[in-house]
Amino acid sequence: MAEERLQIPIKVVPGARRDQLAGMLGDRLKIRVAAPPEGGRANQAVCALIARTLNIPQRNVEISAGHTSPEKTLAIRGIDRAEAYQRLGMV
Repeated sequence: MAEERLQIPIKVVPGARRDQLAGMLGDRLKIRVAAPPEGGRANQAVCALIARTLNIPQRNVEISAGHTSPEKTLAIRGIDRAEAYQRLGMV
């Protein structure tokens, strides 16, 4: 059986001073990253920040929708929904 993937809607703000979780914006988790939105660098920075925050391998975090949009959906494996929400400050 395939491992369940947690889907989290996010809003990405590239070109910030530093990488950080910036709280909730409606139903989306707002994430600021220093990387520019060129060549997928901001997307890579988002995945790295989420993996570090959740203490899971970066390969378990991917963008499943919105690759070229600020509004994206993350797919995350290897962590319980309640624990992920708590670590991301979504509760």
